[in-house]
Parts: sequence; structure tokens; C-alpha cells
Amino acid sequence: MKSSLFLLLAASLSAACSQAQPDQTATTPTDGTTQQQDPDQGQQTGGKKKKGKGGDRRKDKDAAAQIQGLRQVGSLKGVVPESSGLCPADQPGTYFSFGDEGNDATLYRLSATGQLRGTLSLGTTNSDWESLSRDDRGNYFVGDCGNNENDRRNLVIHRFRPEQPRQVADIKFKYPDQTEFPPEKKKARNFDCEASLWHGGKVWLFSKDRGADATSKVYSVPDQPGSYTAQLVTKLAIPGQVTDAALRPDGHRLVLLGRGELFVLDGNSWEEIIKATPRQVSLAGAGQTEGAVFKDANTLLISTEQGSFYEFKLPF
Repeated sequence: MKSSLFLLLAASLSAACSQAQPDQTATTPTDGTTQQQDPDQGQQTGGKKKKGKGGDRRKDKDAAAQIQGLRQVGSLKGVVPESSGLCPADQPGTYFSFGDEGNDATLYRLSATGQLRGTLSLGTTNSDWESLSRDDRGNYFVGDCGNNENDRRNLVIHRFRPEQPRQVADIKFKYPDQTEFPPEKKKARNFDCEASLWHGGKVWLFSKDRGADATSKVYSVPDQPGSYTAQLVTKLAIPGQVTDAALRPDGHRLVLLGRGELFVLDGNSWEEIIKATPRQVSLAGAGQTEGAVFKDANTLLISTEQGSFYEFKLPF
């Protein structure tokens, strides 16, 4: 009798388990959410989606394709490690880029489609390179002033010439309005700089606001080697974090790149430009945009830390 009851109970349990096999396309957890199994998005756990890399890349590519005027012209993957800036190079039609913190003190000469045309190894180190610019006499300026924690006391701009890359002179500087390293209040932590450019005998620095004021502070230092206290020139209302700067060759347009956006300032002089109201252009979906340079009067080349290399036609 016990044996018969055992067999009957086992058969009932087997049938119940067969009926409870999960649907291969959707399940409904107890919290009421619906999970769809998408092979490009990875597995779901605990009612939440665990993103897969393939799905993220596809989404980014699709989103970038929807940005009017933007097209990918090349890839820097395997060419430049974590591209953090762009600048016209010493050969016509080429551009310098570089890796940021933790990478070699190397410049990569690129074509307009991101193909490697050569490298320069500088006679210095890369603490946290974030920007690169050149003057009208062939000198280049590497901004080693990335300052994520707002605690650096060794901010420096390396000056060199491509024909003598091992000979590097330093422009050391400090901010006139920083007295704490880092400032105790997070909203005061606006001493990280990822954007700079040369103009009129000075190197201009644009801060990346990590506080809450959405303000990019504009400083300047002389372009000659030495130790300086930077001059705080103005503050720009930028609702984003500035990652690079580019001045159009005619000197009438400044572009400040942000992460997935850019800001355009126009004027008939530099003084007018840095007083102008920035116009914002969305690049949402393009990735972590870090480098920008003018290819022509109305076209930018833009690099991302993930390795995308874009051409972008400005909408105005």
C-alpha cells in the first residue's frame, strides 16, 4: 500500500513539473515585471537586465547613426589607447591624438580616417594627459592637467616641437582660487581640466566642472616655460563637462566638446567669443566623446575613448 501511494505521488509531482517549464521568450516574476530574453542584451537576473557588451555596442552604433551630420569615418581601436584629444599634426591632412592617464607619453599621427601615420615619443611622462594644441610657430602644448580628484599640485603643460620630441620644456602652474587639495565641499571641485588651446601667446584652460554649478572656468597661462599662477579670466555657463576645445582657424568660432554633446561660441574676436552664450548641440549616443579638431570651417573630427572616429558637419 505504501509503495502504491509513493508511485502515485511521484507521478503527480512529475506531471506538475512538466507543466511548470518556463516560457522560452518571457517570464513573469512575482514583482509583476516582464523579462524578455534578447540574445543581444545578455541574461536577466532578479527582474533586472544584465547588459551584454554586444547589445550596448549595437545600441550605440544605432544611436550615433541617428545624429544628423555625424558619420563614422574610422576606428582607433588598436591604434590609440583611450583617445583623449585631437589636434592638427605637423604634416598636412594629419592629426595628433594620445592616450590619457596611465598610457605612454606618445603622440599618434592619424589620417582623416583614423589610420596610423606615425608616432612621436616625448621626453617626459604621462601623469594624466588630457589636451593638446599648437601655436602659429610650430610649438605644441600637451596639457598634463587631468585632475579627477582635484588634489594635484603638479599641474603642467609640456611644450615641444615635433622635430625634437625628446626636448620638452615645462609650463608649471597652479590655480589662483584653489586653497584646498581637494576642496572639502564637492560643489567646489572645479579644478579638473581636460580642454586647452593656444591663442595669442597664451595657453587657455577650460575646467571640467565636477561640482553642481554647471560652470566651466576659463584660465590662461603664458606660453613660455616657467612656473605661474594661472589667471582666472571668466566663467562660462556650460551645462556639461568639457572634455576638449578647438578654435576654428579663422579665430571666429570656439567649440567646447562635452560627453555626448558640444557647445559652440561665436564672435568676431577672442574677447567676444569667451563672452558669448554657448549654443548646445546633442551628440547623444556617439559614446564618450573626448577629442575634437576642425577639419575645415564647418566640419569637426571627433574621437571617443572607446575608439570611434567621427566626422561631424556642424548644423549652423
